[in-house]
Amino acid sequence: MTIQEILPRRMQARELFGDYWLNGTPVFLSDLRGRIVLLDFWDYADTASQRSLPYLLDWYAKYSPMGLVVVGIHTPKFQFGSKVEHVQDAIGRLGITYPVMMDNAQLVWSMYGNRYWPTKHLVDKDGFIRCQNVGEGGYGSFERALQSLLYEASPLEDLPDLTTPIRETDRPGAVCYRATPEILAGYLRGSVGNVEGLAPESVIDYNDPGIYIDGRLYFDGAWLNERECMSYQGPVSHPGHVMVRYSGIEANLVLAPGESGAGNVIVEQDGVALTRANAGRDVRAARGSQSVVVLDRPRLYNVVRNKAFGDHLLRLQPTEPGSAVYSLTGVTAVIPELFGSN
Repeated sequence: MTIQEILPRRMQARELFGDYWLNGTPVFLSDLRGRIVLLDFWDYADTASQRSLPYLLDWYAKYSPMGLVVVGIHTPKFQFGSKVEHVQDAIGRLGITYPVMMDNAQLVWSMYGNRYWPTKHLVDKDGFIRCQNVGEGGYGSFERALQSLLYEASPLEDLPDLTTPIRETDRPGAVCYRATPEILAGYLRGSVGNVEGLAPESVIDYNDPGIYIDGRLYFDGAWLNERECMSYQGPVSHPGHVMVRYSGIEANLVLAPGESGAGNVIVEQDGVALTRANAGRDVRAARGSQSVVVLDRPRLYNVVRNKAFGDHLLRLQPTEPGSAVYSLTGVTAVIPELFGSN
């Protein structure tokens, strides 16, 4: 995460010409002179975007009566994120009520010089970009910049208190563990540890090596190598699975169902099924002692929620041909003894 404090008035905000608008009609920045605008470049299948969303929703509720305009700019990391129905479903599930523009070709993303999800820009009353926030964290500093610009636009407004940090990792001075960064599948950006390697648009019958290095996905069975994902092709010789080591207190995976639009993934951590103590929000108990993720659409699934940060081995076994694995991301946690001393 990086944050820039309030910037001088050098860069004018570019207009928002997107593919599709949800939750309202198109927003033109040239019509909003005198108001403060928060532009949030995000993706519904991105862990950091979802973790920063509660702050955005809180700011929208607190400051929109004071003239703040919030616009979500959905720039997809994966091709499925360019479909209107998927984004519409996501903003409904996530409780987003401000306008959301779809930037499927990353044109607006590029005009604003973005590189990471999420990236937030504050536009002042005269249309200049005055502050940027990249990735997670820095919420207090960003909100102070937001308040400063609101006060500049309306000096008589009585501003509310800053939002209380939602997570311990968001508190100033918190020292956190290094969680596993996003591990991607697919032949364009994927990290596959099998000796069979990758072969674009081809089905490979992988063999699980039984030895796993951090930051790699290991496959077993028949998998189609696609651009952004690995798609399970069914039990050609035996049922397939994926093995991956990760560090984190949580594990989020981007998964997609097969052509039927449904499917299950059986999940084990460290050789055993997940329990109520460590199962993620999207895990259900099914078929006896198994822990299962029910795939309903391409999206981010919260699969594991451990009680403490640690290193773990995850096993994923899809049950339906066509089910796809896109990525895994670990979630960090505060180092207790260091946090307590600050």
